[in-house]
Amino acid sequence: MELPKKKKSIFAKFFNKNTPLHLMILPGLLILLIFNYLPMFGVVMAFQNYRPARGILGSDWVGLANFRDIMNFPDTGQIVFNTTYIAAVKIVLNLIVPVIFALLINEVRKKWFLKGVQTIIYLPNFISWVILGGVFIDLLSPSSGLINEIVKAFGHKPIFFLGDNEWFRRTIFATDVWKNFGYNTIIYFAALTGIDGSLYEAAQIDGANKWKQIKHITLPGIMPIVVVMTILSLGNILNAGFDQIFNLYNPSVYKTGDILDTFVYRLGFQQAQYSFSTAIGLFKSVISLALTSLSYWFAYKFSDFRIF
Repeated sequence: MELPKKKKSIFAKFFNKNTPLHLMILPGLLILLIFNYLPMFGVVMAFQNYRPARGILGSDWVGLANFRDIMNFPDTGQIVFNTTYIAAVKIVLNLIVPVIFALLINEVRKKWFLKGVQTIIYLPNFISWVILGGVFIDLLSPSSGLINEIVKAFGHKPIFFLGDNEWFRRTIFATDVWKNFGYNTIIYFAALTGIDGSLYEAAQIDGANKWKQIKHITLPGIMPIVVVMTILSLGNILNAGFDQIFNLYNPSVYKTGDILDTFVYRLGFQQAQYSFSTAIGLFKSVISLALTSLSYWFAYKFSDFRIF
């Protein structure tokens, strides 16, 4: 007599069906675990007077003393202001400039020219700030840089773009927009292509000129993605761009260019104040997590946008 076969559970069927996919993501999960989650144990140093010779388990516990030192540190206010100000201006510029440029290239009718422009503006996104830092240092040099040679040709004195507190932030904003606006432009241009062309035809029949078409059709059509990108960028308000500033700044512009990430780097790696720098990094991470969560909530609330 043949025994009845046992039915497999839904979980077993799902696992057997997706076993190859699970094996494919296993290396990525291991890398994520090793390099992203295991190092989080080092956060304990923020609550210790860490000494490398004694290790994490042997260092003295000081509780919240390092966080109190952050509040009493004389440069904390200026560094937090620099971070939020630089990040906020970058967010605004990386919203306005790509939208304007997307509107401009949307009016281009020659496909070969459009593809060429898109390729040119997108290329800087693939170049790291390590390379671009050296390029801009040479271009903006007050003695022999190309930009200052042009400035001197018009009868003006050379400008120390990367060594003057008045000019450093402007340089940071300009170079950041130049590098990143191409990527953001593609996002908004993709949103423009999703607008129904019959709306423009109807507007032309009604006598609407280009400006009125942009005002009443194009801008409302891309407004949802603009709102989503703006809200999601709020989570990066404390990420002012470590790679860029680290490769361009110097001690003479610490007053206006020093941000939380570069400050943590100097304290931790150059001055060996491991516990204090870890406390600052943890403080920034907690605030960033709260802002990111809040921005996702706003994105869902006002634009019905969900990641999960």
